[in-house]
Amino acid sequence: MRPAGRDHGVVPPRRLPHGYTNRSWVEDGQVVKEYNAVDGAERLRVEVAALGRSAGVVPVPEVVSVDLGRRRAVLTVMPGRHGQELVDAGFAAPVLAAAGRTLRALHRSLPGLVHGDYGPQNLLFDVTAWEVSAVLDWEFAREGDPVEDLAWAEWIVRTHHPDDVGALPALFAGYGSRPPWPDRQEAMLRRCAELEELCHRRGQAQGAALWDRRQHATRAWSG
Repeated sequence: MRPAGRDHGVVPPRRLPHGYTNRSWVEDGQVVKEYNAVDGAERLRVEVAALGRSAGVVPVPEVVSVDLGRRRAVLTVMPGRHGQELVDAGFAAPVLAAAGRTLRALHRSLPGLVHGDYGPQNLLFDVTAWEVSAVLDWEFAREGDPVEDLAWAEWIVRTHHPDDVGALPALFAGYGSRPPWPDRQEAMLRRCAELEELCHRRGQAQGAALWDRRQHATRAWSG
């Protein structure tokens, strides 16, 4: 007997790209997300709670099931193209404008809720309407200052897409305000320091060193 495979109607799991701290894959038409870090159980609980709060406010996956023992969540598949890929393809301005509009909707409807890792790296887009079709990866969500999310989206562009810094005004225009540079830079530095400390707690020396270098780079920027 031949083993079951693609030719027999069985589609193997498909690993999703852009996952840096977790493993995510599509299986049986759903996304399975596995939280691998030592604090994975807490990250899982945070994300599930945040998805519940933000549902109906911004487009987010629905939680199908949760397995705390295996530190896994099963989520619905969301449509759209990945924001980082679109920025790299030359569409930074419409991506950032839509990101700003969606973030404004989140902060107005749920004051105090901070996504914690907001930016094109965690957004999917409907490119026919240039609107956000999904906000992903809520595992660092918490109560905080709204400037944190806006500043982090800016930090992502400055760090990973430096050629597109000129498109950042679209982010602030979509959001409807541009906080002073010292406030944004302080939020960026604070988040970098938090991620350095997280790496230390996880025993990731190389990651901690990377976030230390990123703090120095961020401190050297001018608005």
